[in-house]
Amino acid sequence: MNDILEPGMFVRHPACPEWGLGQVQSKIGHKITVNFEHAGKVVVNGVEIDLTLVFNP
Repeated sequence: MNDILEPGMFVRHPACPEWGLGQVQSKIGHKITVNFEHAGKVVVNGVEIDLTLVFNP
């Protein structure tokens, strides 16, 4: 799923639902920077974590 992510898309971290909704800021290789509602800016390793795409935030 991470392969289709682009800046501006909304996601959730499956292991950390308390972080809330996140918006993809950038994606460079497997490093995905996401700004989450309750966790702030987080860099996610796309090889280890498969973010969940949210179509209607």
